[in-house]
Amino acid sequence: MRAAEPVAETLAKDGTAAETARIDAGPQDGGWRIGAAGRWTLHAAGAASDALDRVRKPQAGAAVRLDLSRVEALDTVGAYLLNRLADRLSAEGHAVEIVGLKPEHAALFGAVRGAGKAPPHSIERDHHPIMDMVIRTGQTTVNAGKELRDLVGFLGLVTVTFGRLILRPSRLRLTSVLFHIEQTGLNALPILGLLSFLIGVVLAFQGADQLKRFGAELYVVNLLGISVLREIGILMTAIIVAGRSGSAFTAQIGTMKVNQEVDAIGTMGLDPVELLVVPRALALMISLPLLAFYADVMGLFGGAVMAYATLDITFGQFIRQLHSAVGINTVLAGLIKAPVFALVIAMVGCYEGLKVSGSAESVGIMTTKAVVEGIFLVIVIDAVFSVVFSMLGV
Repeated sequence: MRAAEPVAETLAKDGTAAETARIDAGPQDGGWRIGAAGRWTLHAAGAASDALDRVRKPQAGAAVRLDLSRVEALDTVGAYLLNRLADRLSAEGHAVEIVGLKPEHAALFGAVRGAGKAPPHSIERDHHPIMDMVIRTGQTTVNAGKELRDLVGFLGLVTVTFGRLILRPSRLRLTSVLFHIEQTGLNALPILGLLSFLIGVVLAFQGADQLKRFGAELYVVNLLGISVLREIGILMTAIIVAGRSGSAFTAQIGTMKVNQEVDAIGTMGLDPVELLVVPRALALMISLPLLAFYADVMGLFGGAVMAYATLDITFGQFIRQLHSAVGINTVLAGLIKAPVFALVIAMVGCYEGLKVSGSAESVGIMTTKAVVEGIFLVIVIDAVFSVVFSMLGV
């Protein structure tokens, strides 16, 4: 081995003579030697980093020996800087050999080097289908509970706001209420009437097909009267309104939220709940009972037409049998649900609209969510009404 040629030396200081980090570089034995010396610690980190950036570069393709035999002190920062130098040389195409590392520095230097190269350790867990299903069910239940809690809180807020409007009726915007009555009620008559008529036709046809086997064709009127007036009429009306008006409420308020119109209403000192939610809820609570009555009439009319066409039951016979089969309690049992369904649909639609974030995608997501939640709650509440009516003997 021939003696090393003269090398360039860089001294890094931070103003404290005891804390120095030295680096020298030059050709040696046909390769390139870079020697580190002194104290490679946090106190000299800034200047040491600059010195490493200025160190003489080896010739292209030359093998490099990184000599650490003269390093007196080493901490994590120093180990990181020296490892960064070795990685940089390797990336430039040099074969790097680290020599002279003292035993007391080896563990720290190796740990820092390994931490920089090893990929993040991913925690493997066993996937059990049943356990995953239980976890998802639990998470869904918790989220549903939180959603229900927030919806009940929103209902309380609307109730308080509505109470303030009762004390100060002049604050209620009748123009907005009438507009939403038109949108949710009058404009829904064609589709609701057609579907109710067809449901009445189907019920009469299916019922007649079964009752003819027992010679009790006339009792198809009883079937129609009780099912339509008590359950099907109001339930179908609520489902149609949830899909039609509930989604419209969410989309309208959600679009206003995206355009920051709701924030502007608050900035002007107005109450968004009073301005946007209460008129919609009040309008739906007025229009839904009327729509339910209309759906009952159209459903019975459809059934009467089918009964006349298939069973030769005249309209007079149909009315007389209907009068004997159902009473006022049957009609009220269906209509009394309408304001409750209307309030739930309006609350869900407006609540999801106010939850919209600042994107069009969020409007679509919340609109879909409002329809699903509205229909789900309507069916659940209808089941509760059925149990209560059964207990009361209604």
